[in-house]
Amino acid sequence: MEKIKVLFLDRDGTINKDSGSYISSKEQIVLIDRADEAIALARKAGFRIVVITNQAGIARGITTVEEVEEVNRYLYDLLAVRNAHYDLCYFCPSHPDYPHPDYDRFMDCRKPATGMVDLAIRDFLLEGYEVDRSASFFIGDKTVDIECGLRAGLRPVLVRTGHNEEELCYQRNILPEFVADDLYQAVTGHILSGS
Repeated sequence: MEKIKVLFLDRDGTINKDSGSYISSKEQIVLIDRADEAIALARKAGFRIVVITNQAGIARGITTVEEVEEVNRYLYDLLAVRNAHYDLCYFCPSHPDYPHPDYDRFMDCRKPATGMVDLAIRDFLLEGYEVDRSASFFIGDKTVDIECGLRAGLRPVLVRTGHNEEELCYQRNILPEFVADDLYQAVTGHILSGS
């Protein structure tokens, strides 16, 4: 079975600017500078790209599954212009403080739980690919991203864009392998440089 390396990416605050509230329309999607370039470079280097995003706005009634899917499709098209499209994308609609009969069953997918990463690894397996976790990274702007990466046996990288929870990570002893100013620096300054 062919082994592959994967870049697991948080969405809001890592690829696109975090608007401070839940993104419910494509008009709110603004790429972070050079994020598309970073993903294109990673793809060129042989990485598969998987987006992993908590979207609790669904359980909270702020946005809908359809709106999130439309935003994700728009992001795909936006990235594809630079050959930076993603291979797979998963979102978790649940929130522990907002019980919902339709979404509570997905609670084990909500980062820092590894449900979405596990799904991606399973889906790649169904296509005949085995994810090499030791060569795969999880990049995000929050402590939950770093914790999810660590729990899943991936190499976690924190970016200072979005929420920039660098201090919180260290307070909680949830330590990233590398801290970068943004996705571009994460990819060029660490992941592709092999440092």
